[in-house]
Amino acid sequence: MPETRSGVEREIVTIVRGEGPLVAAAIHDGHELRPEVARLLALSDRERRREEDPCTGTWTRVSDSRIVARRSRFEVDLNRPRDEAVYRRPEDAWGLDVWKSPLPEDVIRRSLAEYDAFYEVVEELLAEKERRHGRFVVYDIHAYNHRRDGPDAPEADPAANPDINVGTGSMDRRRWAPVVDRLIADLRAVDFLGRRLDVRENVNFEGGEFPGWVHRRFPASGAAIALEFKKFFMDEWTGRQHDEVIHAVEQALRVAAVGTLEAISTLEAIST
Repeated sequence: MPETRSGVEREIVTIVRGEGPLVAAAIHDGHELRPEVARLLALSDRERRREEDPCTGTWTRVSDSRIVARRSRFEVDLNRPRDEAVYRRPEDAWGLDVWKSPLPEDVIRRSLAEYDAFYEVVEELLAEKERRHGRFVVYDIHAYNHRRDGPDAPEADPAANPDINVGTGSMDRRRWAPVVDRLIADLRAVDFLGRRLDVRENVNFEGGEFPGWVHRRFPASGAAIALEFKKFFMDEWTGRQHDEVIHAVEQALRVAAVGTLEAISTLEAIST
């Protein structure tokens, strides 16, 4: 049975430890803030939610091992390098004036302590996957805005904004080709509410710091694939979600997860 642990995980991230070599992560799903951070924030709740990744935590249910961040990326961004993980200036955060006044250094220090704690507990989880299975795959699940010009403006050009952007920029693509190619093929083949999903690789995202860290720390055994879902499953300005579409995304990921596990087994068979 999957297990969860308390302590720092309860505070900043929920980790469920399952048996298989697939881990699903949603590190921008969180919305919580420490009280000292919330007091300093200049953004409205809606402004903050617009840049977070709703529903991605729900989609991690496609795996028996899960990583779901609880804290908002406006407290600490786990997908950026450590020295950029706390937004200080508008240019760090899509031009938004995040803070009422400059952040005190002690607040920044405590946020970065959370960053360090997150990577410590995730390293423990992935090291166990490596010991048990030899290889593992992480789905690094995100969502991205495509109507940045305003709620009534046209959406961004679909030619440059696929339904799902598969980011593989920091991985050894040749080593993991059977896994990545199978994942893309399976997602494209799903009957998605009567249509096919537009799934392309490294169009506008290649993956952030989290998959890069996985590949540096586990260069031969770990693959982290960034899955960026365009927010076609919601209204990114009002926050209204489309339940039928959200459920269909989860079902598509469940199909893909079966194929990913098969592809990992093929890799293991080749190496033995």
